[in-house]
Amino acid sequence: MSCEALRTGNFVSDAAEFILRQARAAFAERGEFRLALSGGNTPRPVYSEFARIAQDLPWEQALFTFGDERCVPPEHVESNFRMARESLFAPLSLPEKTILRMRGEIDPQLAAQEYEDQLNLLATQRGEFVYRHDLLLLGLGDDGHTASLFPGTAALAEQMRKVVANFVPKFNAWRLTMTLPMINQARHVCFLVNSNKHGALIERVLAGDHSFPASHVKPANGELAWILGEPKANA
Repeated sequence: MSCEALRTGNFVSDAAEFILRQARAAFAERGEFRLALSGGNTPRPVYSEFARIAQDLPWEQALFTFGDERCVPPEHVESNFRMARESLFAPLSLPEKTILRMRGEIDPQLAAQEYEDQLNLLATQRGEFVYRHDLLLLGLGDDGHTASLFPGTAALAEQMRKVVANFVPKFNAWRLTMTLPMINQARHVCFLVNSNKHGALIERVLAGDHSFPASHVKPANGELAWILGEPKANA
């Protein structure tokens, strides 16, 4: 595993260009592009910019998945799917078949099993042992969580399942999340983070402080990147 960190005052454009490079490479090498999306507020403008610059790609040969989801209906304001639909799927006019949504509106345990089964089927159809994302995007919370792998929660210790329902005490709520065995199979993993918000935390995670879930992200046969947004220097 290699790891690189890009600190940039042009966070949105640099992140969108990074995703575009991964997409072009995947289409060229394997004829498809498998992208796992992160939620929250940070990636929204990145998705919008990516949609603007990536109109010419063969999107019928892509597959979009989600690293995690809130247990809410798809039209809910907190839904990761809704954010991605508004900022990425609709602007790109993506075919419905290219989007694999976590169903946050049904029983969390059933939703997690359903999503894992779908990923397993995709892998089997391709003759693969495990479904490998070409690019898996992640964020970073102020407690060091990533996806919905929060400190002290059961999902962080999961070694077999690829997608689980994870109860998060700080929110008194369930989340759906990919687990480390799934995340660490990706060809490329990229954290999209505003470094001015999480400066000290980022340094501890990059140094390998295992008290933070994000530090457990180590692609077994892939590459790890961090794109860290910094305030633009005054002209």
